[in-house]
Amino acid sequence: MTRIRSVDFHCDVLWKLLEDPTLSFMQDEQGKLDVTLPRLRQAEAILQTFAVYVPERIDKSMVPILQSIDLFYRKVAASPKMMLIRSSRDISTLQRKKGIIGAMLSLEGADGLQGDLAMLRVLFMLGIRAAGLTWNGANWGADGVVEPRGGGLTKKGRAFVEECNRLGILLDVSHLSDRAFWDMLEITSKPIIASHSNARSLCPHPRNLTDEQISALIASGGMIGVTFVPQFVSVRVPSEIADVLRHVERICELGGEKQLMFGSDFDGIETHVEALSHPGELHHLQDALLAVYTEDIVKSFFSGNALAFLSKHLPA
Repeated sequence: MTRIRSVDFHCDVLWKLLEDPTLSFMQDEQGKLDVTLPRLRQAEAILQTFAVYVPERIDKSMVPILQSIDLFYRKVAASPKMMLIRSSRDISTLQRKKGIIGAMLSLEGADGLQGDLAMLRVLFMLGIRAAGLTWNGANWGADGVVEPRGGGLTKKGRAFVEECNRLGILLDVSHLSDRAFWDMLEITSKPIIASHSNARSLCPHPRNLTDEQISALIASGGMIGVTFVPQFVSVRVPSEIADVLRHVERICELGGEKQLMFGSDFDGIETHVEALSHPGELHHLQDALLAVYTEDIVKSFFSGNALAFLSKHLPA
């Protein structure tokens, strides 16, 4: 059976490349990466989003952000099998090209910008097309999900949202505190995404979204990427593909069938859902979904919804 092409809205390959310059995305002979070019080809991937994430132990400046982007261009986008995605026109071109995988850049945590929107504009010029304002903690722009005070957006954070809207950078709420989530939804003039979050009603982790949040995101025209982080999937260990399906079903029950995608968080996790440890195993999830949903619906989950959203909301 021909495999359904896949879009993954979040992986942390660039972080691993930043931490260990000896690693190779093109051919991971050391076996230390979840996402590699051979595995993306095995998965019939059509698009992979690569997050720029700077660990908390590294200085929060533009330097590691720019180093990560440099690694992206030298070690990922340099392959003739990969195509840089920056615009809606690129999405149209990608869908016509056989065997080519789109590569899009996102920013996971804007700490290094230090509140300077000129840095955001520079990152846009370098290809950043989605951005999460903070990671789990607090920074100059917002509180993340583990910040005890649970604050919302700061004045600079609000300006960040407005500038992303103007530039055409998608706003990612996956790591925001609940209050910051609602602040962003109130301020933004464009639909938002949760690139890698699940349903909190099924798994009570603060990184997951409440049913109310999911419903509001759906009503605003946004997207939610069901993630494969085991502790966001199920309280039981190990997590199974059947547990992932429960989150898909819940989002569909809330009206999100056309706004559901996947955001694996591969390479950002140390443990995996059983039989779902890298892109080459996505067919296990695909088969499980096909046992419940029609092929057209599964195609929309795997790529159709995400590609339609990007075609509409990336810069022209």
